[in-house]
Amino acid sequence: MRAREARFDVRSSDALPDMRSGTRPSIRPKSTRLKSVLPPGLRLSRKTRRKLVPYLLFFPAAILLFFFVFGMINGVLQGFGIAPFLGKYDLTLDYYIQALTKSELSISILFSLYLAVLATLGAAILGIVLSAAICKLGAGRKIRLFGVQMPMMVAHSVVVLCLLTIFSSSGLLARFLFELGLITEPSDMPSVLGAPSGWGIILTYIWREVPFIAFCTITIMAHIGDRYGEAAAVLGANSIKTFFTVTLPLCKSAIIKASLVVFAYVFGSYEVAALLGPTLPKALPVLAYYQFKLVDITNRCLAMALNGITIAICMVVVIIYFITLWHERREGQWTQARTGETNKE
Repeated sequence: MRAREARFDVRSSDALPDMRSGTRPSIRPKSTRLKSVLPPGLRLSRKTRRKLVPYLLFFPAAILLFFFVFGMINGVLQGFGIAPFLGKYDLTLDYYIQALTKSELSISILFSLYLAVLATLGAAILGIVLSAAICKLGAGRKIRLFGVQMPMMVAHSVVVLCLLTIFSSSGLLARFLFELGLITEPSDMPSVLGAPSGWGIILTYIWREVPFIAFCTITIMAHIGDRYGEAAAVLGANSIKTFFTVTLPLCKSAIIKASLVVFAYVFGSYEVAALLGPTLPKALPVLAYYQFKLVDITNRCLAMALNGITIAICMVVVIIYFITLWHERREGQWTQARTGETNKE
């Protein structure tokens, strides 16, 4: 009893039994009793505290969102010629006209579109193959997701470093070919990185975005393979025909949405194109950065106009994404309504 009294505070009114209701006493340990530092007039009820918790958790994200929106609006206004630090307060389209008439701009837009299209196609094809291979192995759901989530955690800069280690003139592949006697010197290795073809940039994005495409399709593909694949096999279809006629069409919406995300990211990304890109032509984000860091500060409005063109092209992709999402929802609602009518009949 002495140990029990030392451990619990039985003098609390909460510990006294309610003789009328017959309930057992609720004995609380002393260690769990917290005293508020606020005076009684400023203490909040438990219900009020629960209501405030979501807003308090959102507050750090709101600060980051404020700086992001402020920077984006400031950049758009500078593209239209409103730059108070330069004494310019009049709205004008001169910088967009200047950007659109530059000879470098059309080449940069075409080069960025070239990189984005090839990287998206390569990542989509290999991502579908990877997703189908993992589903074919019959691995569990956690193993499937773990297998595609781990490569997604690798940063693009790490992938760039790996490609430099393998494909550069002093990399592993050049030394291997030199040891085999296929080239006379390691420097004779054909340059893949930094070439005008941009294959180094494309390989980086394919390497990095294949797990993302697989992650977006693997759950749907596994579910389709379990249900519709068995039905197609019963009807006499082999695994390849089932994949191209049943699985792939049902995964079409997820593949399109994931590919649009990859396309927008590759088109607007800067770091990989800056590290592995050629001197000419430059990707559009790289061209905007070079204009921004020039000594002449008046070029910042032109750089923001270039950024505005990048944002406009990416917004077109975003609109296509939401149209695809809306069409998918409408098609799902139509299918549910038709199924309901069939069940009623």
